[in-house]
Amino acid sequence: MTAIVIFVDPEQLKIILEAAILAAGEPVSLERLFGLFQEVERPSESMLKQALTELESSYCGRGIRLKRVASGYCFCTLPELHPWIRGLWSQKRPRYTRAFLETLAIIAYKQPVTRSDIEAIRGVSVSPNIIKSLLDQEWIQSAGQREVPGRPTLYVTSKQFLDHFNMKELAELPVLPSIVAVAYE
Repeated sequence: MTAIVIFVDPEQLKIILEAAILAAGEPVSLERLFGLFQEVERPSESMLKQALTELESSYCGRGIRLKRVASGYCFCTLPELHPWIRGLWSQKRPRYTRAFLETLAIIAYKQPVTRSDIEAIRGVSVSPNIIKSLLDQEWIQSAGQREVPGRPTLYVTSKQFLDHFNMKELAELPVLPSIVAVAYE
């Protein structure tokens, strides 16, 4: 007895994917999208990717777009619309201190790093509260321990960091300008 395979119509597939990604409210991985379908109606990987590509292009020139980030696919607004969109939320965005942002940047660009690596680069000690806050927000995570005396924790950025900053991979981080040594005479 052979199983009958019924594929979802390509247009219906796009509608299902669009609704699922919108309803999820968070990035949705390809695996989760495949899981939406019963085995007899499950589209092939190429069909699914084709539908996502077509959906992505159908949002060109509109106020939202389908974007692939580290954890999967999500809808987001265009950055240039931010001045109008931000008024929808009554809660103010958190203000981050310079030390917080410097610590996050060092971890993002130099990972894996230990707390002492961060302190050596910044030239000042790192508050445990900054590391705790970054861990609580799940923007960084422990990647083990360095094999030196004291076995300090190594920190790296997480998928949530990439998702929050709308990136698929760390290669999308902005290139840092070269630091030019200033000679004092």
